Amino acid sequence: MGSAEVEQTKAHSRVGCTKPPARTWQRKFEDEGKKIAMFTMTMTDIMTIMPLIVKMLVLHIKATAKGQASVYDPFKKWMDNCYRGVPLGVLGSGSIGRSYRGYFQHFQIFPRVYEQKPVLANQFSAFVSRPGGKRYATILSSPNADVLKGIDKNGIGSWDWNLKDKNCAYHGLFPRSWTTYEGEPDPEIKITCRQISPFIPHNYKDSSFPVAVFTFTVENSASTPADVTLLFTWANSVGGTSELTGNHTNSRMKARDGVNGVLLRHRTAGGHPPVTFGIASQETGDVRVTCCPTFAMGPPSSGGGEQLTAKEMWAEVKNRGSFSDAAGAVPRGSSRPGSSIGAAVSATTTVPAGGTREVSFALSWSCPEVKFPAGRTYHRRYTKFLGLDRDAAAEQLVHDALLEHMKWESLIDEWQRPVLEDKTLPDWYPVALFNELYYLNAGGTIWTDGMPPRKTGLASSRSGTTMEPFSLNGFSLPGDGSGESCTTAVDGMLRAMATAEERPHSPEACFGTALLCDGEENVGQFLYLEGMEYHMWNTYDVHFYASFALLSLFPDIELTLQRDFARAVLLQDPRPMRTLDGATVPRKVLGAVPHDVGLADPWFELNAYMLHDPARWKDLNPKFVLQVYRDVAATGNVAFAAAAWPAVYLAMAYMDQFDRDGDGMVENEGRPDQTYDIWSVSGVSAYTGGLWVAALQAAAAMARVVGDGGAEGYFLERLKRAQRVYDGELWNGSYFDYDNSGSGNSKSIMADQLAGQWYSRACGLEPIVEEEKARSALGTVLDYNVMRAQGGTVGAVNGMRPDGAVDTSSTQSKEVWPGVTYGVAAAMIHEGMPEAAFRTAKGAHDAGWGRDGYGYAFQTPEAWTADGGGGYRSLHYMRPLCIWAMQWALSPPELHKNLRALPGSVSAAASPAEVALAREKFEKVATMLRLPEEEQDKGYLGALYQILRQMILPAS
Repeated sequence: MGSAEVEQTKAHSRVGCTKPPARTWQRKFEDEGKKIAMFTMTMTDIMTIMPLIVKMLVLHIKATAKGQASVYDPFKKWMDNCYRGVPLGVLGSGSIGRSYRGYFQHFQIFPRVYEQKPVLANQFSAFVSRPGGKRYATILSSPNADVLKGIDKNGIGSWDWNLKDKNCAYHGLFPRSWTTYEGEPDPEIKITCRQISPFIPHNYKDSSFPVAVFTFTVENSASTPADVTLLFTWANSVGGTSELTGNHTNSRMKARDGVNGVLLRHRTAGGHPPVTFGIASQETGDVRVTCCPTFAMGPPSSGGGEQLTAKEMWAEVKNRGSFSDAAGAVPRGSSRPGSSIGAAVSATTTVPAGGTREVSFALSWSCPEVKFPAGRTYHRRYTKFLGLDRDAAAEQLVHDALLEHMKWESLIDEWQRPVLEDKTLPDWYPVALFNELYYLNAGGTIWTDGMPPRKTGLASSRSGTTMEPFSLNGFSLPGDGSGESCTTAVDGMLRAMATAEERPHSPEACFGTALLCDGEENVGQFLYLEGMEYHMWNTYDVHFYASFALLSLFPDIELTLQRDFARAVLLQDPRPMRTLDGATVPRKVLGAVPHDVGLADPWFELNAYMLHDPARWKDLNPKFVLQVYRDVAATGNVAFAAAAWPAVYLAMAYMDQFDRDGDGMVENEGRPDQTYDIWSVSGVSAYTGGLWVAALQAAAAMARVVGDGGAEGYFLERLKRAQRVYDGELWNGSYFDYDNSGSGNSKSIMADQLAGQWYSRACGLEPIVEEEKARSALGTVLDYNVMRAQGGTVGAVNGMRPDGAVDTSSTQSKEVWPGVTYGVAAAMIHEGMPEAAFRTAKGAHDAGWGRDGYGYAFQTPEAWTADGGGGYRSLHYMRPLCIWAMQWALSPPELHKNLRALPGSVSAAASPAEVALAREKFEKVATMLRLPEEEQDKGYLGALYQILRQMILPAS
């Protein structure tokens, strides 16, 4: 760093971050919490979803046998602990979990790979000596007896595992945490460990760095000085049994700016790219740093040798207070298969009587390559700044982190302080708001450098065949420099669609970077999993809820994700896939928004989801249109609006086929064809219908931005008709019916019934229903779905009957989805009902994060049961990020209105003739996009299921 940067860092170091804020997630080490448990199924549940489970099981077995990626692993057993804390890391460079009891666990370095078990050699430890010979030593973590069971007494089991739980407390507020050790290990010493990761909103450089810093503040309340040594040990491991695969090496880093440390080179097995870890500390006038570059975890080998063992390493630092220069001299060659090695860095300081000292350590993990199961390999975002050399990047990361972490912390504090200090907010809310962001780190996130894959083991099929993917390209876009109007883009679509089959095709990918305009920065491409158990990248119906977090904090990433989906709308992939409900369908249909961008080969092979045909989902396209317009209004990026407009138009035209009676409103098809994908719905529905009405308004607003007056007029005309149907068919005087089919659950009270109203408000558009009706409907949800479920202590149940009973027509109708609960609360805030909103959301927070809750902190699931047992479905889920929709409603950003993609253009109402022409063009596009009539083949399992269900279950 230059002198100016050094001075700036010194100024930042005066920020008072040593003590945790008053509002944090807090636990004592001795808090056992509640063991998490999966949900249990009733006979109805079993009969409903068992055929799907059997089919998924068969698919998983087949995929495993072929070495392929599987969307869901029914054999995977998740650890039933509730000890998780703030994870280490930032966006898309891998994540390492850390328990609130101090140990490291839950490694996520590679796509889809979660190594849950703690690596017990990864520890911080403290050694204290006083004048007169008093000595104290302890590891600064407290795994329970089950975790410690079986550790080698001649290896790390010989270390001092004697921390007193009652003296230790944890405070978590992502991306930081504070752990306090009162009188540990010395009764007159207090140690505070502050964990920091550079998750900094709107910072697209540092927020990509795979690094974390641990700053220890040591306070000596005694009348004598204390010599204190803090030790950081790290195994050459990426979790699981990886440390035993052999061929790993360690070496000292070259000292620079007082930073000393060790590099641990991990040669991963299983086809994963190598990883280099860096551990380091910085010498100052008060702190001396020494290193042990390598030690063996187990006892000495029978052949002897010079390698220090874990037991000997511990004894040396315990007796000497530091390492000798010869300690851990690196042996020639690499570790042998079956053996395990680690490294250690010690920092020693003398704390005067009544004085305080600070010591900082840094940890980095450098894995530049991201390799997906199909063979394509990408480079992570941070390589744009640090290059592709793993060792050099790992070393640079720990060096810079130790010198700059106070600047990072100051920026984090500046971001969080206004919310934390807002006394109008309930205490739990800021804590939940920031801590739910853990998922942007620990949700399997991948952030690339934005460049195409560097290499591939995939062989392209012959070009020119009708079974290859193709994309509609080549038509003009407004704002592309051509000066042409947006009506030209619509005409271009018609030409492109008419000649699509005549043109030669090559494999297409939905790389949204192709939609960047001059002057727009390529910030890379971003992926995150739907959940730890549901392996699909960027699941779009769920991102609809979660997207407020990215848009609020990293809007450029949000835009790049939307560009990927805009490209995907224009993509046709006719390769067949088999759905679990028995249909053979094209993998991706032109005009349909995909459910996800894939799994094994993201961006190239879309729709890893196979439960139903995503091309027949009714919520994906409206959600796309709403999100694109919201993002345009929030960012003011008219170039993005112009680039996305063809996809928005096509997405709307595609939906026309689901308006069966021509009344302007789309209808559901008697199946679970939306995000509630095992909760069937038929006809006009509150959820999908409201999203469609809102999307019509958003499409009209988009048309106005890009200067297509005819399309604007057409969408506004259709909006009026759809609104009349929505209100006339569903409003019952108190709330909007689930649907208008007249079935047994048509009158159910759906918590999420006003999703369209909520999003219209969030977009700055006009409400789609009258305000009085919205408030009445949300009041009914509060009364029934929230307060009649365990007294409002678990969140909002998805469905309730008018008689006050839970809707048990499907597994999902009787679940609580915390992400949806936050969305309902956001809708309440938009309607001027903040007290109802916080009462609603508090139940979800308390059930998931509360001391007496279900133990889901830092692993919030998609769902839990409303019966008080709180059994989960799908841990570590994307949707709870929707709490940021509440913040969007509480502190609305200044939205850009009256935007125009063509400079100098003036909005004027289209003439009837122009609207009629726009309708004609729209109908032509819509006709070309119609799906063929379905030929449903249920198969033997499906037929058997239907027979058994009729025999066992009563008719409803």
